[in-house]
Formats: sequence, C-alpha cells, structure tokens
Amino acid sequence: MAKLSPSILSADFANLARDVKVIVDAGSDMVHVDVMDGHFVPNISIGVPVVKSLRQATDAFLDVHLMISQPEKYIEAFAKAGSDLINVHYEAEGDMDAMIDKIHALGKKAALTIKPATPADVLFPYLPKLDMVLVMSVEPGFGGQSFMPDSLDKVKALRAEIDRLGVKCEIEIDGGVNLQNAPEIIAAGTDILVAGSAVFNAEDVPARVAAFKAL
Repeated sequence: MAKLSPSILSADFANLARDVKVIVDAGSDMVHVDVMDGHFVPNISIGVPVVKSLRQATDAFLDVHLMISQPEKYIEAFAKAGSDLINVHYEAEGDMDAMIDKIHALGKKAALTIKPATPADVLFPYLPKLDMVLVMSVEPGFGGQSFMPDSLDKVKALRAEIDRLGVKCEIEIDGGVNLQNAPEIIAAGTDILVAGSAVFNAEDVPARVAAFKAL
C-alpha cells in the first residue's frame, strides 16, 4: 500500500490548520509542504513561518519540499521550524552531499528531487544516503497540471537501483496524481503519492483520502 502525502498547495490557506486536521484525521501519512521562492520556480508559496505554525497545529509528519534557489542557506531554519523531512532539488545550487549530511545532522530525514527534464540516474550515487527521492511528474511551480506518463520510467529505474543496492530509500511522485492514474504509478514502484487538487478539491475530502489509501 502506498503512502499518501496531500499537498497543502491546494488547501485553503485561510484555514490551513483545519484542512490539515481533516486530511490527517482521514488517514493521510504525511503532509506535503511546497515551498517556492519565485526564482527557482515561477511561483511563490510559503516559507519558514508557515512551517513553524503548522508544526504547532499538528503532530503529522511534515514532508517539506524546497523548490528554492540556494537551499543550503535555509535548511537549518526549516529544520528548526519543525520539518520532519527536508527535500531539496538536484538542480539547485550547492553541494548535494553536504546538504544531505547537514539535514541528517539536524536530525531530519533527507530527500532529493528531480524535475521532468532531469534523468533518474543522477540520483543513483546519493541513494545510500537518502531517505527518499522525489520524481516530479509535472513542471514544478503550479498545482492542477496533467501527469507526465514518462515519469514512470524514472520511477522504475530508481526502484530497480534501490532494490539492487538494498538501501532503504522511498520513492515519492508529485504532479497530476489522481485516483485514475494512481494504480499505474504504484505498480511502477512508487512508495508515496503526493496529491494536491485531487484531494483538496474533492467534495468529500475524507472520502477521497480513504479512496487513495484503499488503492
């Protein structure tokens, strides 16, 4: 059974604590927090203060995805704010090994993400050190985009390499995930589904969470 990490990018920001409680009470495994700076991706979302406020509002696992330039500058701040996992982009500036080590030294889980144009094998050298890898199945920046099917080839390649190495690294996928394509995504080897609009835009959010969890 795949884990579910609903993205709060599609939640009601005026009632964020309420919306997070709804998805957590319904059985979501994590809360996906999209941090965007308007530079690395063409959108601006939230930052450290919102993560800190969320931490005070919930005990849920905060899966924090940094879509920002120079993430190394902000790792400590996001760790202290209450992130449980800190995820940085392979395409961002900085020494990936050093950032992974810093995240772990701060007592947090570490992940790397790749954009649609980036091949999966760039992550292979880091797999023994990582807790998770994230395959973007849309161009990062905005919710509600359509799933890119060729991202499944990356998932399969990562699954094969993780299994070959025998390491404990989970695979997450983010972008255009819905109940229709989720079975194929899981079959490719995905461990964690990020779903934003497919969860929060449902008429019955708890029922939608339950439907994802039943897959």
